[in-house]
Amino acid sequence: MVHFKNRYMVMEVYIDAGRGEQDPVILTQFNITKVIRDSIQLNFGECGLAASLGSLQVKYVNPVTKLCIIRVSRDDHQKVWAAITMVRCIGKIPVSFNLLDMSGSIRACKKAALECDEAKFEQYKVVAGDRITQEIIQSVQSCFEKIRGLES
Repeated sequence: MVHFKNRYMVMEVYIDAGRGEQDPVILTQFNITKVIRDSIQLNFGECGLAASLGSLQVKYVNPVTKLCIIRVSRDDHQKVWAAITMVRCIGKIPVSFNLLDMSGSIRACKKAALECDEAKFEQYKVVAGDRITQEIIQSVQSCFEKIRGLES
């Protein structure tokens, strides 16, 4: 039996700050998966999409720190990475993706994602100041628990 080889990408989503709060985008696994699939189809066609759909999965999304983990097969990771860099908007909101870490195991990915997520949340707390609510803190803590519980 051959072990299926994956790549895990820890991505950061930048939402255009020039855009006002009138149309906030809520990052979800569905939204991110949809824009990645659309980008693969647009840039690599039906065959490129069909080849990568079997392994493409958004494993984790934190809507507060805007961090996500994407799993893809080792054979298709460059194609998916290229398609992700060509994503320009989610809905009508301009966004861009930044690759923070890529690894071949979920264990290494969890470690990198947890470090990045905790650092980004500390920055968020400093910027938000008094506006941070207990709901947001609990939401982020549950996201941290999701990262710790990730398994392949």
